Amino acid sequence: MDNKIDQIIENLKEVFDPEIPVNIYDLGLVYSVDVAGENATIVMTLTAPGCPAADMILADVEYMTKKVEGISNCKVEITFDPPWDKSMMSEEARLELGFM
Repeated sequence: MDNKIDQIIENLKEVFDPEIPVNIYDLGLVYSVDVAGENATIVMTLTAPGCPAADMILADVEYMTKKVEGISNCKVEITFDPPWDKSMMSEEARLELGFM
């Protein structure tokens, strides 16, 4: 795994919404991960616009992204377009949460 994007994705699998026992990547909350030099941009959403854990999740995303060697800056963009829904979850996440 020498690709910075792959390393970031692996790290993001360690970030959890405290109300849901599945990581944010498998939940489908991460829409894109881009790297340009030492800069990473994560475009993601939340399960709900008023998510009470939003600040914590965003701080965790930034922290876990900067853990990748060669990444010193992380910009996290929140979007609600398209809005998140259960169909965006990985098959493993749907099984874990009993949606299959």
